[in-house]
Amino acid sequence: MVLNSIEKLLEKYNNGETSLKEEAQLRAYFTGDNVADHLAHYKPLFQFFSSAQEEQYTKDVPLKTTKTIRLYQWISVAAVTVLMLGLMIPNIMGPTAEEKREAELAYNKTMEALNLLSIGMNEGKQQLGALSMVGENLDQGIESASMLGEFTKTKNRIFKNK
Repeated sequence: MVLNSIEKLLEKYNNGETSLKEEAQLRAYFTGDNVADHLAHYKPLFQFFSSAQEEQYTKDVPLKTTKTIRLYQWISVAAVTVLMLGLMIPNIMGPTAEEKREAELAYNKTMEALNLLSIGMNEGKQQLGALSMVGENLDQGIESASMLGEFTKTKNRIFKNK
C-alpha cells in the first residue's frame, strides 16, 4: 500500500503537481533504508535535496553604505531640462505680429503662383487633348488606307490585272 502511494506521489512529482507536504513524504521515504529496488534510482536525487536543504551560506555579504551618484541620473535630468526648454521657449518667444503678417503674405503669394501654374497646366492638358484627337483621326485614316489596299488587291484578282 505504501509503495502504491509512493509511486502515485512520484508520478505527481514528475508532473509538477505535488505539494510541499507530499514532497516531504517522498524525501522521508527515499532517505530511509526501505526503498524498493525499481525506485532506487530516485534515492540519490532526494538525498541530495535533503543535504542541500541543510546547507547554509556563512560568508558575510559586503554592503556598500556610501552613496554614489551615477552619471546616467544626471544625464536623464539634463535630457528632461532640454525637453522642457524646447517646449516652453517657442511659447514664450513666439513670432511677433509683424512676423505673422509677413508669413501670411508669403503664403498668399505662394498660393497665387501655384494657381497660375495650375491654370497653365490645365491649358496644356486641353491642348494635349486636341493632339490626342488628331492622333486618333490619323489612326482611323491609316486603317481606312489599309482597307483600300485590300480592296485594290481583291479587285485586281477579280479582273485578273496585276
